[in-house]
This record gives sequence, structure tokens and C-alpha cells, in this order.
Amino acid sequence: MTRKLLAALTVAIGTALLMPIASPAQHVSADGALQTFNFVSDQYFTDVYFHFSPTSGTAAGLHQYDTQLEDYSAASIQKQIAALHEYEKKVEAIDPSALDASVAADREILLNNIRTTLLTLEVIRPWEKNPDNYSSGITSSIFVLMERPYAPAEVRLHAVVEREKLIPQVLQEARKNLKNPPHIFTEIALEQIDGLVSFFQNDVPGAFSSVTDPDTKAAFAKSNAAVIEALKSYGAWMKSDLLPRSNGDFRLGADTFRKKLAYDEMVDIPLDRLLQIAYADLHKNQVEFARVAKEVDPTKTPTEVLAELAAIHPAPDKLLPAFHNTFDSLIAFINAHHIITIPSTVQPTLEETPPFMRATTFASMDPPGPFETHSKKAYFNVTLPEKDWTQQHVAEHMASFNVGTIISTSVHEAYPGHYVQFLWMPEFPSKIRKVLGANTNIEGWAHYCEEMMLDQGYGAPGPNATPDQVRESRLIRLGQLQDALLRDARFVNSIKLHTGEGEPGGKWTMDQAVDFFVKQGYQSPSVGLVETKRGTADATYLYYTLGKLEIMKLREDLKKKEGSAFNLETFHDNFMRQGFVPIKVIRRAMLHDDLPVL
Repeated sequence: MTRKLLAALTVAIGTALLMPIASPAQHVSADGALQTFNFVSDQYFTDVYFHFSPTSGTAAGLHQYDTQLEDYSAASIQKQIAALHEYEKKVEAIDPSALDASVAADREILLNNIRTTLLTLEVIRPWEKNPDNYSSGITSSIFVLMERPYAPAEVRLHAVVEREKLIPQVLQEARKNLKNPPHIFTEIALEQIDGLVSFFQNDVPGAFSSVTDPDTKAAFAKSNAAVIEALKSYGAWMKSDLLPRSNGDFRLGADTFRKKLAYDEMVDIPLDRLLQIAYADLHKNQVEFARVAKEVDPTKTPTEVLAELAAIHPAPDKLLPAFHNTFDSLIAFINAHHIITIPSTVQPTLEETPPFMRATTFASMDPPGPFETHSKKAYFNVTLPEKDWTQQHVAEHMASFNVGTIISTSVHEAYPGHYVQFLWMPEFPSKIRKVLGANTNIEGWAHYCEEMMLDQGYGAPGPNATPDQVRESRLIRLGQLQDALLRDARFVNSIKLHTGEGEPGGKWTMDQAVDFFVKQGYQSPSVGLVETKRGTADATYLYYTLGKLEIMKLREDLKKKEGSAFNLETFHDNFMRQGFVPIKVIRRAMLHDDLPVL
């Protein structure tokens, strides 16, 4: 998971008043198409994208938005919808054949972003269905101001106060907008609310404890107290009023699911074929898991070896150092084996996951935005057990951080995964490619790296390795396979949960999804539940395995084309230079074809 997921909490909900829009654009001729596209795309980011999501502006490093907050009212959402339709016409009117291939691809990416946002606002309608979008959304808006010291604490606290003044009204708009949410959405919002209240009670004041100006401190004490009271009231309202009438359906349905996948990832593979691809990868990884497990201990079944692996993890208070200890060896291996160019020697900073993300994520990378100039630190977030958890819950949670999955997660989030992606951002060829991204690229790359690094020999025992070293190498591979099976289970569950594809009656229940994560994805019950909860709202989280398979096919197709001239480091570097675009766009740039991505 990346920084863009934080911004996504708010980008699709709608915000402040829109500046006047020009009359509908006429068809733009080839003459001047490039200038017109550059002008329209810049206008889009100013008038729509960041205008309606100032939190995304702050996260991107555009601090003129810091004192603004999303306007969550229904009227503002309708203004956003109107603006999006206006810009859809403007972009459609620009002839792509008059643009260079890279810019024509940017046009397609921008158009898809407009269309997926319209699909979200007009069809999926989370502003009517997901109460957590409001409570976690406003928390994210404050978090992005306090996380990085991009300006003096006094300046950032002033921005916090200005945003906090607007937060109680957001939670009032939530009460007006929410109509028959899915029960699970209200449950998740309630599950997180105490952590959000604690965030404002403890974390936010602590982050600005150095501020000494009495007027600023007094203004903050007033605005922060109002936010705390508003969140408590919102939680009580959700429990007493909203939860009993939360009987809606979280499922997107097949048609909306297909459209979202096409707009977000440029993937139009039929759902039944996608399921075949998912099951094929699942079964391949299960077979490999059984083979490696037998090498670890031929007297035990794969399930028994998995249980043994789950118990080999650091203590909760040693978890962050355990991740940090992987960085040097990963970097040394990447450099020695020419895996990819790492543009900086600065390492990410490890910290505990923010409270509004803990219910649905175990680890994430949060780099600074593409336009941040004063604070370039990137944060590697890890979710630690909560203090009130049972011993069994703690054990199940920590099983996700076993000796193998710690390596896999470090590869995914840091080297050469998301953090290295971030380090390449200055090379991205356009603003569009720095701001808008496809998860099959972002998460697909990070997941691809988990397998690729081990295939290239990371963690492999040398010729003089001891039995313990050989065993550890096999456990690392099992951890990678367990993570691959988790993503395979997401692939299957995303389609089945939201479309019912292949199921009698067209329904796949949450209980079936949890059971699938446990029995087929080799996860603990608590992990299975968290993953299923996530999948109800993150409908297309199949993008991990889907993207990995797309990248693998691209690599193999390029190998066939280049033969002995193929170089892995060159492939990875060139892949990075394209930005966070769908793999189909990268295929066109690197292979000059428009063949199926899988």
C-alpha cells in the first residue's frame, strides 16, 4: 500500500466550491493539440483534482491547499460531478493522433481518471454508503499536516486549526448523506472511531508540543476539543442510529466492477478468464509451498510447517527494528547483482501505522508527494498489536510478520518495491504520471519484486551453508509464497465478493471469503477477517497478482524480442522511467505493441 491510498480516502468524496468552467469545448484540430492538452490537463488538476481534494494537494506537496478541507456536502459533490463531465468533454475533444505516443497515453490516463471518479461518485456512491470515509477522511487531512516537518510547527499548526474548524460540519454532512450503508462499512467505521478520537486526544497535540505561541495554542485547544467532541458524537450516532439501519450491499456488481478495472488498470479481460488466471496462480503457489515445506521437514504436512513458520517472529516491540535490519542486506544484494538502479542512499523511516489505517492494513509505504520540496522523508508504516488484544489475537497478528514475510514485506514496501519507485519519481515524464497511478503498476511492481528477488538469489544458501542457513532460506521462500497466496486469495475474493462470478445464485458471502483466505490462502483467521473487510471497500484489490503477472509477461516478451541483449537492470530501470502508468501503456512504450497484457 502507498501514499496514494491515503489521498484516495478523500479524492472521490467531493469538496470545495468549483471555479467557473468555460463553455463546452469544440473538437480540437491537430494543429495546437499538444498545447491544448497541456493547458487542459493543468486546468484539471487546479480546477478539479486538487480543488475538490485539498488533502491530496497537501499530500502531493502543494501547500497552498493546507488550510482548506474537503466540502463533503451533497451540493459540492454535484458540482464536482458537473466539473468532471465538463473536463471529460474537453479531453475527449483533443485528437490523440495529433499527440506523441507518450502524451497520447497521458491523455488516455487522464480521461480514465475522470471516468473512474465519475463512476465512483455517480454509481458506487461511497459518500452515501461508507461512514468511515468521513471520520477517517478528516483524520487523514490532519495527519498529512503533522507527519512531515515541511514547514515550522507553528505554520503547520495554524493549518491544522483552520482544517479542524471545518471538521464538525463534515460529520454533520455525513449524517445527511449516508443512506442505508452496508453493515460491514458501519462496523469498520465504529471499529476505528476510538482510535481516531485517541489520535486527536494524544497524537495531534504531541506532534505540536514545541509550539509556544499562546494565541496559536489557545486556538488549537478550542478547535481540537471541538473535533474530539464531534467524533465522539459521530461514533454514538453511528452505534445508536446508523448501525441498526445499515442494511445496504457493498457489492459493486459485475458491470461496475468491469468498468472500474478498465478505467483504473486498462484491463478488459472477461471475469471468468480472470478467475481462471487467479486459480492457476493460486494452485501453482500451493504446489510450490508443499514442495518447499517438505524440504523444511519431510515428516510434517504443509499445514504443520505453516504453523511452525507462524510462530517464528520477533516480539511486538522488536518488530520495527527487525524490518530495519533487512535494509542493508537488500541494498547490497540489489547493487551487487544489478537488479535496479537505486537513486538515493537515504533509507525510509520506520514508524507505527497511523490509527485510521490499522483496521485494514498490516504495512505500508508513505513517501512524500511528488511536489514536496522541504521534507523528503518517506515513512515505512507497520501495524503493531493493540494493547487490548487477546493473546491469541496478538499471536495471529504477529504470524503475518514471520521470518519469511518480514523479508517479503521489506522487499515489497522498501527495496526494491515502493520506496525505490518513489525514488525514481523525478524521472517520470509528466505531471500526470507523477500524480495519477495504476495499482497494477504500483502494487504489481512491489509484489513482483518479492518473487523476483528470491529468484535472483537473495537469501539463497551458499555452497558452504550450515543446515540452519539452508533451513532459513527455505523459510524465507515459504514466507514469500504465503504472501503470494494471500494476494491470490485477494484476486479470487475480489471478483467473487463483488460479482458472484461462478457462484450459484451469484453470491459469495463474507464468511466464504474469510474461509478462502484461511484454507486456500494459508492465512490466520484474524488476517482472513481483516483482508475480507478490506475487500468490501477496496473492490479491485486483485491488482497485486494481476499486476505481477502482467510485469512477468512483459519481461518474458521483451526477453524473446531482445534475446541475449536483454538485461534485467535495464528492463527494471526503463520500467521505472514510465511512471505509475497501467502496464498496457508500458507495453506500448517498451515493445511497441498493443497485445493483451496477459
